[in-house]
Parts: sequence; C-alpha cells; structure tokens
Amino acid sequence: MKYLNKFIVIILLAIFTACSSDILDETPPHFIATDNLYMSFEGLETGINGLYSLVRSEREGFGTQLIADMVMNGTDNICTNHRLAGFNTIAFEWGDVNNPSQDFYSNVFEWLYSIVNASNTIIEFVEKNSDDIDWKDIDNKNRVLAEARAVRGWAYRHLSFGWGDVPLNLDPSIGSFIKTDWQRAPVSEVREQIISDLLFAEKIIPNEAFLPGRMTKGAVQHYLSEMYLTINKPDSGLYWANQVINNGAYRLITNRYGVKSNQPGVPFMDMFQDGNTNREEGNTEALWVFQFENNVIGGGTNGIMRRHHISRYVNINIGGVAPLQYTIERGGYGLGRMSLTKWAINNYEPQDDRGSHYAIRKFFILRDATDNAPSAADRLPPGWNYGDTLHLNWNVDISPQSNSRTNWPYSRKVEDVDPANISGSNGFKDAIYLRIAETYLLRAEAQYLLGNLDNAAESINILRRRANASEISASDVTIDFILDERSRELVLEEHRRYTLLRTGKWLERTRKYNFYGGERISEKDILFPIPQIVIDANLTEVMPQNPGY
Repeated sequence: MKYLNKFIVIILLAIFTACSSDILDETPPHFIATDNLYMSFEGLETGINGLYSLVRSEREGFGTQLIADMVMNGTDNICTNHRLAGFNTIAFEWGDVNNPSQDFYSNVFEWLYSIVNASNTIIEFVEKNSDDIDWKDIDNKNRVLAEARAVRGWAYRHLSFGWGDVPLNLDPSIGSFIKTDWQRAPVSEVREQIISDLLFAEKIIPNEAFLPGRMTKGAVQHYLSEMYLTINKPDSGLYWANQVINNGAYRLITNRYGVKSNQPGVPFMDMFQDGNTNREEGNTEALWVFQFENNVIGGGTNGIMRRHHISRYVNINIGGVAPLQYTIERGGYGLGRMSLTKWAINNYEPQDDRGSHYAIRKFFILRDATDNAPSAADRLPPGWNYGDTLHLNWNVDISPQSNSRTNWPYSRKVEDVDPANISGSNGFKDAIYLRIAETYLLRAEAQYLLGNLDNAAESINILRRRANASEISASDVTIDFILDERSRELVLEEHRRYTLLRTGKWLERTRKYNFYGGERISEKDILFPIPQIVIDANLTEVMPQNPGY
C-alpha cells in the first residue's frame, strides 16, 4: 500500500522535534533518519516517544474529527447528538453513508499502519544493529523492543476489531520499496500476533511505566486478558486478569484523595480531576494515562474529547435568554457531538455514585459574578434568581425527531478547562486511558464463562461497593448484566464498540438502546469497510472488501 510508506516520515518528523540538542550534536546529519538517529539508546528512546505521540492521537483526533468516536459512538450507551463529519455522521446515518470512500476510515487506517510501521522500524533496527548500539544497560535493549511490540499489538488490536482480516506486516516499509500486493491475513492470525507481541512485552515492561504516558505491565496484562476472551479462551483471560488484580501496585480508589478531596464529591470521580489522574498523583487505579501539556512542543491537546461530549449548555434558551456562561466548574466549551443515550443515563440505582451529579452533569446552579469568577455572571431569565437550579432534560431520548439537544446531561469524566481560556477549544488534562476497574470486569466475564458465578458476582460487587450500589448475587450474573455494569463503570472510557462486538452483542444492544442510528444498523456494519484508497493502491493483488460494501 503506497500511502503507508509516507508515515515513516511522520514519525521521523515527530522524532526530530523531540530530539535534544546533545543527541543531535553527537552525529550532526543533513537530515534525521533511522541510520543515524537510532544508533544510540537515546535516539531509540526518542523514537519510542514519537511512537507514543502517534498513539495519543486517538484522543487528539484529526482536525475536528475524533478517533475515539469510532470506538465509543454508535453503541448502546453513546449516540450522535450534533452532526458534523467523520464518524459521528456515520454513526447516525449508517446505510450508504457507511462506505469505503469515507475519509474518516482512510485517515484512521493510515494512522494505525503508521504506528505499525514505526514500531516495525524500531524493532528491525534494534534486532539488526544491536551490537553497534551503546545500550548503557542491556535491559534497555529489551525494554525498547518491548515498548515497540506492545504498541504494535495495540495498533493491530484496533485494526482487527475494526476491519477483521487485515494485512499483517512485521517489516518496515520504506520509500525505496513500494509493495502493491498486500494480502489480508485472517483475523485469527492477526490476533495470534497481538498475543505474541503482548507476551513478549509483558515479561519486560515494568509495573510502573518507564516514563509517564507509556504502558505499565498491568496494561499489557489487561490487553492479554481481553484478547484471550476474544479468542474464546476464558481460562487464560482469567489468568491474566488475576495477574493485574493480584499485583499490589494497582488498587481501586476507595477513598477521597487529591486536589478536590476537601470539596463535595465521591471517591469514584477524584481520579478524573486534573492533578489526580496520574499514578504519581495518587491514582493507584491507573494502568495507562495519556499525557498532555500546554505550551510545550509536542504537548498535544485533550480538548477534542471534551468538546465532542460536553453539551452545548451555553445555548440553552429560557424565555429568550441563554443564561449559562462557560465556567471552570462547568467543564468548559462543549459541542455535544456524541452524547450519552437515555438508557446510559438511567442505568444506575439512585444511590450509585457513578450516576450521581458528581459523575454526570444533570443540572446547573445560576451563579452571580462572584460565584462565577473569573467568568461573568449568568444571565437571568424572567422570573429566575441566582441560586436557582436549571435541570437538564432527558425525558425524551435523542432520536431523528429530537436531536441537537443543548440541555442534555453529560459525563463529567472529560471536564477540562484551560484557566487562561475558559471558553477555548483546547484542554490539557492528562487522560486516564485504562484502569484496573475494567480488569475486574474482564475477570467477571471470564468467571461467568467458566461457570464460576459466585466469583463473578464478587468481582462485580467489588466495584459496586466502591460506588455505593447494592450488591448482586450469583443468580444476577449474565453477559448482559456484565455489559450493563461495564457501562455504569466505564462509559466514555472503554472501547464500547469492541466490547459489544467481542461479546456478540453490538447489533442487539445498539438497536435496543440507541434511537439515533441504532435502527439503521445491519450485519454489514459489524466490520468497517476497507478504505477504497487501500484497495486502489494494491495494484498487483486484488484486496477483497468486507461483505456488504
């Protein structure tokens, strides 16, 4: 695929901007290339940093298009609200709009193979040139390989869930050689390679990430558990889930902590506060946290995740008045492109902390200038006073007849404001990408599949006790209950589409609970279309399209 080759340039550019001056001074080249950059351990570390920078794009997106839409929207718990482009358009139209010519698919496909190619480049270079590199410590060689293979496995995880059979390439593609006869490997073969990469990495990657933003051993073990469940090996899925859970390095947050612990709230939400997300900030639950930073070259922005989810509350109109201002407390600027479904909002017992106002925004209090500082005072509609409560309304579900809702509740997990620009588009909060609570639910699923219902109930109850939800018994445990619990715990975090596909429930549950797109999905939509640009570039071998496209 010709277009894949250009992405080695992207990773090298990312490396170039991240290089320190002392690295460049060692061998001043006319241009940065693997032959000189990767001849030192420091250069390879820079390459790994560039690799993780590419990974982080899932939460940064392409322009106004959010990659995370692909894995969250168009499911039972998240639907499109305000349409724009990319996947949030596909996720309510489906039908002929879900087609191989969509730029969104080609962008994501190219992005994932750029990660594969960058990983392959590092792996091959280390394996062929190891004796010529000053590793400082031999463990550094193994760790570089482990990081590159873990990320490659992560990329193929996306590809296998998204497209099924995909080209499986373990060699770097460079501009001097253009391959035009790619073949799609069976998804079972792709998943064998994912497991092989993860098993290699698991032995080496440490409990605590080598640098902030990288995977921990727990993250690798978690993905092993999920992948073994995917290939119907629940005994192995249980083994790897237990490796995470029984490791004392990773523990659920059960008590208030951190930057807002002296304010009203619940333990479940403390980890989502800026300043609390990282393990070094007290978040023992985190297995992988994406790093973002303002006013730093390569720091990135996490704002698109917030913009795509937080509702357009400043457009709420009461008697001709739009009362609400953007404030720090309200989470900043939102466009509400993907919103919780009504089912997802109502999927909690009244006392469940995860469905409380601390976790899901369900109302606003009108504030005067003092309470809203540094923002302006809210505008008062006729008959309203400061201190009055403006309740959001989810009585009628989002549907073709009722969409673009400005007064719709939203998850507060992604609230994030740049204090210097409260109404601005960008946000820079480090983002929890994976946490041990999800591992407990993988364990419950494995236990259920193995017939250990009492143990499955207990794995779920550990999370429910933390959230003050009522405990369940073995007779309550079904695959649908586990999926319900995953939504309660992980909405707007997990790759919900993959979870539902893995359990064979995407069609059924999306049709049942998503009324803005769910009625249009079909068997065809279980897999995404291979981008037409990929098929067209495969000049000397016919690449088959997925069924129905």
